[in-house]
Amino acid sequence: MKRLLLLLAALASLHLRAAAAPIPPAPADSVDREKAYVDSVHATLHYQTGHIVLPDNLGSLDVPKGFRFLDAEQSNYVLTKFWGNPEGGSLGMLLPDDRGPLSDNNWAFDIEYDPSGYVEDDDAADIDYHDLLKEMQDDTEEANEEREKAGFGRVLLIGWAAKPYYDAKLNVLHWAKELRFSGTSETTLNYNVRVLGRKGVLNLNAIGSMPQLPEIRRTIPAIIKSVEFAKGQQYADFNPKLDEVAAYGIGGLVAGKVLAKAGALALFAKFWKVILALVAGGWTAIRRFFGGKTEDE
Repeated sequence: MKRLLLLLAALASLHLRAAAAPIPPAPADSVDREKAYVDSVHATLHYQTGHIVLPDNLGSLDVPKGFRFLDAEQSNYVLTKFWGNPEGGSLGMLLPDDRGPLSDNNWAFDIEYDPSGYVEDDDAADIDYHDLLKEMQDDTEEANEEREKAGFGRVLLIGWAAKPYYDAKLNVLHWAKELRFSGTSETTLNYNVRVLGRKGVLNLNAIGSMPQLPEIRRTIPAIIKSVEFAKGQQYADFNPKLDEVAAYGIGGLVAGKVLAKAGALALFAKFWKVILALVAGGWTAIRRFFGGKTEDE
């Protein structure tokens, strides 16, 4: 991460120098070199389709049509090495089958498990999501000081990209947020799907950009149907005499846990993918990132 932060500083310095002097022509083969690098990276990944058993027999995933699956080891490598996230506990990733993690229009669902207990859903019908959003925006702003101390930029929670919806029959919650990180004009989309279980929650976080919202939103019904807990670990299997209850309900799941985890960590993926792509793409990509044009363009 420190290397990536240093890279960002170097790129900013490069931009300042470029603004004060004519931009030299990009090497003729830079686009080819960028493509060759991306293709070589994608060739190292081994995707799966069909029925997938999640680690520790937690549950299973039937890879939806139009997607392919990366296992836990490869997913954690993508998240940390390719996208620059801190170490996490990814169980796997679902990516559209026509693109890879370094493709220009990439996005993916990262799958994790939160073993914090049985989430009671009796507050779902009473939540005022307008008020909840305002509280989340205030909390995000208060947390910006700590993020800056940790070396990250400020985050602006713009609003709901898709208002929270809880399906009481399936025990599935999903919603989307639009955010902007300091130093960027592009907004980031974080589409969250939460499948409630007996002892915790399966988290499926789609990380993309706002123009991809319609595409991602169309996949949500298939994504919800594709994943389930193993028998004995499902929401209906809860035993109040044996199992722990989470310290939050549906409202807390949307606000507290997400702000602490996905909002502070996973969402940096979309930004750092751009930075890492600049390393791979060379001068042409750097010029495009800062709005410069090649001679052909």
